[in-house]
Amino acid sequence: MSMKIRLARGGSKKRPFYRIVAADSRMPRDGRFIEKLGTYNPLLPKDSEDRVKMDMDRIQHWLGHGAQPTDRIARMLEAAGVLPKTERNNPKKAELGTKAKERLEAKEAKSEEVPAEEAATEAPAEEAAAEAPAEEAAAEAPAEEAAAEEDAGDSKEVAAN
Repeated sequence: MSMKIRLARGGSKKRPFYRIVAADSRMPRDGRFIEKLGTYNPLLPKDSEDRVKMDMDRIQHWLGHGAQPTDRIARMLEAAGVLPKTERNNPKKAELGTKAKERLEAKEAKSEEVPAEEAATEAPAEEAAAEAPAEEAAAEAPAEEAAAEEDAGDSKEVAAN
């Protein structure tokens, strides 16, 4: 029989109250349990002594018999000093949401545009002079292509008549 130390919910709607119980892991959350080990009232302030009450002797007894605490109970026992603190790994916690990613990409794109503009204004006159003939040659190439298309168009019209 695998044992768990877990929370069993009580209380009314929107007013939770939990019993800390030792139960067979196959039993329902609020169902049959073997022994009540304490209480947890999440509605009380965190610094309140009545928020978590545990019978440490009985918890030690069940841990000695192989009972496994659930994650929430393990955190409570770590806070009480019964269990050693464990490292937890939640890699998704560090990931940005979709809107934050979009804002970051927009900010990076904007920051890339600004240095490019500054570099263009700070460029020496020699580089600007070297770029000018290249731009003129690029401008002439489309003009030549347009002239070739007009000639081809004229020959098509003649062939059609």
